[in-house]
Amino acid sequence: MAYEIPVTQARAELAELINRVVYGGERVVVTRHGKPLVALVSAADLERLEVAAEPATDPAQEPVISSVSRIGSLTSAPGERQRFGIAAEHRGPEVG
Repeated sequence: MAYEIPVTQARAELAELINRVVYGGERVVVTRHGKPLVALVSAADLERLEVAAEPATDPAQEPVISSVSRIGSLTSAPGERQRFGIAAEHRGPEVG
């Protein structure tokens, strides 16, 4: 089960949340108005999730996997990074 925390509280406790995820093995779901926004998982958990998603042998899973792939390529709305004080942004591998 994941630990849920509102985004305003998560912003204030980010370092503690990272420690809980990395050293405590917890998963943290950040919410806004009670709805999940993002999840914090360890790099090891993320790798396991990515490996599990690779062999899409079950046709029922393909739409979910392609939806998640499309979501990952979206960019923030103009001004969102500054609004939330985000100093860095993850960029996927360069294709080319």
